[in-house]
Amino acid sequence: MAKKGSRILVGLSCEVCKRQNYVVSKNKINTTTSLHLKKYCNHCKKRTLHKEVKKLS
Repeated sequence: MAKKGSRILVGLSCEVCKRQNYVVSKNKINTTTSLHLKKYCNHCKKRTLHKEVKKLS
């Protein structure tokens, strides 16, 4: 059986409209800071900065 590992699921929300649009996994050992990615927001209809909001199980 494979190990669970150190990857966790986190939600990304838009900085403009504050909606959570994406769920991504990150390695909590290698990436200790929060994620800041430029992604497409369906509500804003443009590429905006998305920040890590909360950890999902």
